[in-house]
Amino acid sequence: MTQYRDMDHGLLAKRGFFLGVGLFAFGALGELLGHTLLGPFPAWGDVLLTDMVALGILLGLLSPLVFGIVLPLIE
Repeated sequence: MTQYRDMDHGLLAKRGFFLGVGLFAFGALGELLGHTLLGPFPAWGDVLLTDMVALGILLGLLSPLVFGIVLPLIE
């Protein structure tokens, strides 16, 4: 029980959310601007940027849920 007492749940929830927003924005802007300015990407570039968008959405939604709601309740 003492392993979670020094966690700042609010700070972790905010940082996780903003990290998710950053991943989403970088992936989405990379897809849009990359194809516009540089032309076609290699397949690994498309997969990387698409995965960044998906992980950004998941992290942005799950981080406040886990660190802001679930962990404080089970502590």
